[in-house]
Amino acid sequence: MAIDIHWIRDDASLAQHCASWRGLSFVAVDTEFMRVDTFYPIAGLLQVSEGERAYLIDPLLIEDWRPFAALLEDPAVVKVLHACSEDLEVFLRLTGSLPTPLFDSQLAAGYLNLGFSMGYSRLVQAVLDIELPKGETRSDWLQRPLSETQVSYAAEDVLHLAQIYLALRQRLSAEKNAWVLEDGAELVANLRREVDPDEAYREAKLAWKLSRQQLAVLRALCAWRERQARARNQPRNRIIREHSLWPLARTQPDNLVALARIEDMHPKTVRQDGETLLQLIKDAAALPPSDWPEALPEPLPVEASALLKKLRAIGQREAERLDIAPELMLRKKTLEALLKTGYPDGPYQLPDALRGWRRELMGQALLDCLAGKGDSA
Repeated sequence: MAIDIHWIRDDASLAQHCASWRGLSFVAVDTEFMRVDTFYPIAGLLQVSEGERAYLIDPLLIEDWRPFAALLEDPAVVKVLHACSEDLEVFLRLTGSLPTPLFDSQLAAGYLNLGFSMGYSRLVQAVLDIELPKGETRSDWLQRPLSETQVSYAAEDVLHLAQIYLALRQRLSAEKNAWVLEDGAELVANLRREVDPDEAYREAKLAWKLSRQQLAVLRALCAWRERQARARNQPRNRIIREHSLWPLARTQPDNLVALARIEDMHPKTVRQDGETLLQLIKDAAALPPSDWPEALPEPLPVEASALLKKLRAIGQREAERLDIAPELMLRKKTLEALLKTGYPDGPYQLPDALRGWRRELMGQALLDCLAGKGDSA
C-alpha cells in the first residue's frame, strides 16, 4: 500500500508538527529501538500518525525534545500505543516525559474480549483484516540510511495503529474507554515509580528463605547491581547474574576463589568486580541486627490455592457479565497480596495493588468471600 510518509529530521520541523498535533483529539505513536547490550533502550525511530499520514522522527538528529514532551503531556490529546511498556521507557529516556492520557490498544482489545495480550499483527488482522509483513522488528534501527523495507514497515505500523484506535473506540462503551485510560495511567504511574535500588532485594528469587542477616547482604548486593546497571548502561545480568544473588547472600564468600565457585558466577564479574563484591558482602554481613531488613513472608502454602480459585472466580464472573477478557480482571499477584494480609484466619485487607474500578467493582465481594459470606460457588 502507498503511504504518505513525512520525515522529521530537525528541531524546527518537530516543533512545528507537535504544535499542529496538539490540535487533534488523538495521535498514534510507536517507537523502534535497540536494546541488546544496554540497560536503557536506544531510540532508532519514532513514528506518529493521525490516521492519514505517517510521520517518521529521526531521534539521531533531534536535540530539542521539549515540543514532543509537551505533546505527550497534553491532556487534550489521547496518545495511542500498543503493548507500550518499552515505548514508555524510550519516551522517558529521550524526553523526560510520559504520555497522558494513554490508550493501549492491547488493553482495549481485552476490554472488548477480542483476546488478551494480543500481538500487534493479530490485532491488525482481527480489526482491519490486513496481514502485516513480518521480519523488521529485530532489524538494526540505528543504521543509516534505513532500508526501504524498514521505512515502510515503521510507517505502516503507526498508520494502522491510528486506524485501529478509531475502530476500537467506536466499539468501546464510555465506561470501558475510561477503564482503558485508567489502566494506561497505571502503566505510566508504575514506570514513574522507578525501582528503589535498596528495595530491589524483595524481588530476588527465594529471598524469603534467607535469615535477616543474609537478607542484609542480599539487599546490599541487589542495590549495588541496580545502581551499576544504570550507571554502566548494561543489563542487570551483565553486572551479576540473577541466579548468583541468592547463593552469594547465603554463603557470603570471603575470597576470590570461593566467589568464583558461586553458582552461575561469570568469570568476568569476578575479574572486574570481585574485590568490590567481597567488600560489599563483608560490610553488609557485619551490620548490627537493628539494621537488618525484616524477614520476608513465605509464599502462600499449597492449601491456599483453593481459596485463590474462589477469588479468581469472582473476577471471572464479572468478566463474563461485562464481556471482558477474564485475565484483565484480577491479577494473581494482587489476589496473593490480598491473601497474605490475613491468611489463614483473617481478617483480610484489600491490598494497595487493587485500585480504581476493580476495587470499586469487586473489592467488597472479595472480602465477603474470604469472610465466608459471599457466594463462592
